[in-house]
Amino acid sequence: MNRYHEKTERQNIISDTIFTIFMLLTATAVSFCFFYFGNKNSANIAVIYTLALILTALKTSGYIYGIVASVFCVIAVNFLFSYPFFKFNFSLDGYPVTFIGMLAITLITSATTTSLKQQQKAAAEKEKALVEADKEKLRANLLRAVSHDLRTPLTGIIGSSSSYLENSSDLTEYERTELVNNIKEDSEWLLNMVENLLTITRIDNNSHDKVKKSPEVVEEVISEAIQRLQKRIPDIRIKVHMPNDFLMIPMDATLIEQVLINLMENAAVHSGSTEHIDLIITPEKNCISFCIRDYGNGIAPEQLPYIFEGQRSFGNHTDHHKGIGIGLSICKTIIEAHEGEIHASNHGHGAEFTFTLPKEKESITNA
Repeated sequence: MNRYHEKTERQNIISDTIFTIFMLLTATAVSFCFFYFGNKNSANIAVIYTLALILTALKTSGYIYGIVASVFCVIAVNFLFSYPFFKFNFSLDGYPVTFIGMLAITLITSATTTSLKQQQKAAAEKEKALVEADKEKLRANLLRAVSHDLRTPLTGIIGSSSSYLENSSDLTEYERTELVNNIKEDSEWLLNMVENLLTITRIDNNSHDKVKKSPEVVEEVISEAIQRLQKRIPDIRIKVHMPNDFLMIPMDATLIEQVLINLMENAAVHSGSTEHIDLIITPEKNCISFCIRDYGNGIAPEQLPYIFEGQRSFGNHTDHHKGIGIGLSICKTIIEAHEGEIHASNHGHGAEFTFTLPKEKESITNA
C-alpha cells in the first residue's frame, strides 16, 4: 500500500511539474507574440502571466508550483519585456510591487483551491463511507434473511425425510404422501430462493448503469410474471387493472418479473386471505406505478419501516412454514437499481406494495 501511495505521489509531482512548465512556456510564447508582433504594452503581458499563475495554482497541488511560477513570471517580465530587453534591471519603478502582487495572487489562489480540494476530498470520502455503510447494511439484512429462510425449509426437509426413513413401515399411505409433499414444498421454496439470489447477481453495484435496461412492453412483462407464478401457485387469483394505452418503459425485464413474482407470492402466501390479488398499473408524469394489493391481515405498523430489511411476518398472522425473508430486500435492491422507488403500506382491508419505474427521458419531454 505504501509503495502504491509513493508511486501515485511521484506521478502527481511529475504531472504538476509538466503542467507548470507547459503553462509558463505557453504564457511566455503568447506574451512574446503580443509584445514583439503587436502592441508593446506591458499591461497585456502582466494579464497573460497572471492568468497562467491562476491556472497553475488551480491545477497543481500545494503552494510550491505557484510560488516557483510567480518568481519565473516576475523574472520573465523583467528580462524579456522590460527595457533594456534581454537584460535584468531590478531598479525598475514598481518592480517590487509587481513581484509582491503576483506572489500574493498565487498564494491566495493556491490556498483557496487547496482548501476546496480538501473539502471535495472529505465530501467524497464521506459519501463513499455512506455508500459502503448502505452496502454493509443491505449485506447484513440479506445474510440474516438468507440464514433464517435456509434453516427453516432445510429443517423441514431433514425432519420429513428422517420420519419417512425411520417410520416408513408404520406410516399410512396418506402420511407418507404428506411427508413427501412437505419435502417437495420445501425444495421448491429453496429453488425460489436460489432464483432470487441469482437474480441479485445481475445487478452491478460498481458501474454507473447498475442494470442493463431496454424498452419493454409492460403488459408482456406482467403476463410473463403471472404465468411463471401460476406454475408455482396454480390456484392464485390475480386481477390486473391497467389502461388501454400502450405502455413501454426501459427496464431489465427478468429483474422486474422477479419483483412482481416476489410481491404477488408474498401477498398470496402471507396475507392470510383467500381473496384475489389486485395488480394496478398507473401511468404518471415521470414514471409508471405498479401496485400489488391484497385483502388480508395487513402489515403491523411497527414493521412498516423495516419491511424491506428482512422483517418476516405480516400483522398477527404468523406463517408456520416460511416468512418474507430475502424477497423484499431483493425487490428494493432491484427497484433502486432501476432508479425507482418502492414502499409498503396498509389500505384498510389489507396490505399493498407499490413501486415505480421511471419513463424514458424522451417520453417525459414529449408528455
